[in-house]
Amino acid sequence: MSKEKEMIEKNIELSTEFSRYLFEHPELEEKIPAGAEIVLLPEFDAELRDFNLQIGKKIEAEGNKVIYIRIASLKPKIFSRLEGVSLTLTSREHGDKQLAI
Repeated sequence: MSKEKEMIEKNIELSTEFSRYLFEHPELEEKIPAGAEIVLLPEFDAELRDFNLQIGKKIEAEGNKVIYIRIASLKPKIFSRLEGVSLTLTSREHGDKQLAI
């Protein structure tokens, strides 16, 4: 995989996470100026941060507004948000039986 493609894939993932963050923190979205290009600067990935910073500087050089969003860290992926799951086995022979997880 080329370096550019790798950076693009990382940015897609980071952009998705940032969109989720905005849904949970709408007050942040209100602070982003209309018409500004958003450039994400992940502090936890120096290579991607530098790649995105170069893109941001090019956009600025073209005379466009840029807002840089610094991101300190990214939590590990979570496969499920379920909590408090329990199993109950039911049979005629033994009745209901709570199973430990």
